[in-house]
Amino acid sequence: MLLLLSPAKIQNFNPQDITNKHSLPQFIDEANQIIQEIRQVTDLELAKLLGINMKLASTNVERHAQWQLPFTPSNAKQVVFTYDGEVYRGLNPSKFTAEELDYLQSHLRLFSGLYGILRPLDLIQAYRWEISTKLNINGHKDGYKFWGNKLTELLNVTLDGLKEERIVLNLSSNEYFKSINRKKLQARVIDFDFLECVDGKYKAIVVYIKKARGMMVRYVVENRIEAFEDLKGFNADGYWYNEELSTEQKLVFTRG
Repeated sequence: MLLLLSPAKIQNFNPQDITNKHSLPQFIDEANQIIQEIRQVTDLELAKLLGINMKLASTNVERHAQWQLPFTPSNAKQVVFTYDGEVYRGLNPSKFTAEELDYLQSHLRLFSGLYGILRPLDLIQAYRWEISTKLNINGHKDGYKFWGNKLTELLNVTLDGLKEERIVLNLSSNEYFKSINRKKLQARVIDFDFLECVDGKYKAIVVYIKKARGMMVRYVVENRIEAFEDLKGFNADGYWYNEELSTEQKLVFTRG
């Protein structure tokens, strides 16, 4: 069983003392290619491309200029402790045991517009780049074209190394999962919805969905979930499996 999460825009590079274990991104050469291209982008152009303000754009132009190889623990940090959005607050990786972190390293993959796909303990340096951003990189008009089938192929290889049933739990956003070719992915894909009951109707509220995705990953890790049926036992923060709204391809959890 392999789990997928989207990246977080917020990144925290403060030192952590949880683990010294680390790995290097499997697509570091591709990341270097992208960095070389986006280093040619001005502050104003980056602001327009990413839809951010000039102050944030200038900060990231500087980050991209400082990006350098090789990655080491002194100039980079493990991605699962760096991403700092709602998803990762729900995941709360700092509370995992050493054994759970090993399991996480094997069973969780994180999308990235710059790094493609990351393992939790892969080192990264600061960046701001989305997979959907339209910029010509080596003749490719955006990240989807640049990565092509590389990400799908890596997931297939990763699944080959796991002993469990070939199931992919898609807890990522549509923006990032679009980078995967479902027809070529050699696994059963399970999607998820986390809905709130508001005035008698179930609604999708993005901030709650993001946190719930991280909590679902935590549930799988802590309980070593390997069977599809056992996923239905997730009940963190008041969520319960909603059989009426669920299908064999999508599990829906509701609360309120």
